[in-house]
Amino acid sequence: METTRTSKTIDEYIVQFPEDVQRKLQRVRQAIHEEAPLAVEKISYQMPTFYFRGSLIHFAAFQHHIGLYPLPETLETFAKDLAPYKQGKGSVQFPLDQELPLELIRRIVRFRLAQALKKKEK
Repeated sequence: METTRTSKTIDEYIVQFPEDVQRKLQRVRQAIHEEAPLAVEKISYQMPTFYFRGSLIHFAAFQHHIGLYPLPETLETFAKDLAPYKQGKGSVQFPLDQELPLELIRRIVRFRLAQALKKKEK
């Protein structure tokens, strides 16, 4: 179920998927927007990306999960909360057959936003 074409916007990206997956992607997008309203949407690495003083967070849909890409140190910070989910070096997978942990996603975005703000201050 991965994308078969290159998208120029997040809307173009989301519309490629079945309706149930579209709803989940929109929920992730909305949660990120609400926590980081000044972040700019773009497509980077063929994934929806929010950019604020650098890449803030990426997300993407796959056949069995939605991947969230918040950087490795973020995953270390939230290791206990993310323990139930499959992870990669800088990613976490939320299975499509489970409810999205939206509050956890919001906390991750707040953490990434704080990192971006600190980085700019230095």
